[in-house]
Amino acid sequence: MQEDRAPEADAFAHAIAAEIPRLRRFARVLVKNGDAADDLVQETLVRAIGAREQFQDGTNLRAWLFTILRHARAAALRRAARSPFLSPDTMPEAAVSGGQEERQAMRDVIAAFRRLPPIHREALWVVVVEGLDYAEAATVLGVPAGTLRSRLSRAREALRRSVGLDAGEAGEAADG
Repeated sequence: MQEDRAPEADAFAHAIAAEIPRLRRFARVLVKNGDAADDLVQETLVRAIGAREQFQDGTNLRAWLFTILRHARAAALRRAARSPFLSPDTMPEAAVSGGQEERQAMRDVIAAFRRLPPIHREALWVVVVEGLDYAEAATVLGVPAGTLRSRLSRAREALRRSVGLDAGEAGEAADG
């Protein structure tokens, strides 16, 4: 029986390993500090491997891992609330190639993203950057799909206002 489980365990381990870069990116959005993000990913991997039996084959592994990561972050926040030793999170600097204008535009977007409430940052990240569909993202974030859509709409509008675009300009920029 042990021999039958080895290929399945290997496949599961390889599938999880393939998701590590996405987990790291999402963790950096949530905690903003590189070392803390790596710790959060490690905690997520430990929890995922320990809960292997709870994963249902045929379901979205990435969404399952993101949910575990968010739960691990929530647990870390509860611990941090009791500890005065954790430093505030900082957003990682985004690498941007190009001229000064492009760098400044990216800084403006990053600053606008930082100013979003955490629930809006998370919603925007999992849908726009990680590419989860609305149903998967809603499951990861633990909210109804309608709530997710509302958060996305508000986040996008806040970003547009913050970088000086109105809704008409944003549509033209996306089309052009």
